[in-house]
Amino acid sequence: MTATINPALHQPIRVGIVEDDMDFLHALEGTVAAADDMVLAAAASTRHAGLQMLAGRACDVLVVDLGLPDGSGIDVIGAAACQWPDCAVMVSTIFGDELHVMRAIEAGAAGYLLKHTKPGGLAEEIRSIFQGGSPISPIIARQMLTRFRHLPPVRQALAQSATAAEAQPLHTQLSPREQQVLELITKGFTTEEIAGLMRVSSHTVLTFIRRTYRKLKVNSRAEAIYEAKMLGLLD
Repeated sequence: MTATINPALHQPIRVGIVEDDMDFLHALEGTVAAADDMVLAAAASTRHAGLQMLAGRACDVLVVDLGLPDGSGIDVIGAAACQWPDCAVMVSTIFGDELHVMRAIEAGAAGYLLKHTKPGGLAEEIRSIFQGGSPISPIIARQMLTRFRHLPPVRQALAQSATAAEAQPLHTQLSPREQQVLELITKGFTTEEIAGLMRVSSHTVLTFIRRTYRKLKVNSRAEAIYEAKMLGLLD
């Protein structure tokens, strides 16, 4: 399937960074600058500056360190979730303990990477989270799985939540544009083709995709199609 694509609709991923380690910050800035599909939109090295950054134009991806000199990066994550709701927030930190992980995710982080990941390797993770993925360091993922495996009340709560979700049809939660994107994805159109058909930018399409993934509680196109069919959202 092909569609007429307007080159002007293609825009680089706008990346924001909140990081107090200046060597790591400069290395990450260099990584973003070297990527053809990214642009550094804003950078800050303190909690205060990070919060001020949110008053400007929204970024597509925000990379946040948690240990800032004047407070916690979790405050920035929470504020970003409110002020930049379509921005995907990724944590990059040395803190791998359960408390920091859970607080960051609860605040709105969609990815959590430990800093043994070199700055140069974060470009692919930025692309992943922008496209709706959730990059998580393996050791963090294992820690979270272990935690939930040993908490029966959590499993019970999840089951109750699923039952409640079934009582309220999911299609009432999808906007018409999200439903349209979902149907086009199912038909095999690429992000660029969907952008051309809907006459919007690829960034806008990816925003719809991220929202749909979040509502369906999935992390990939195949999972979204399967879940949507199971829920009766697709013919």
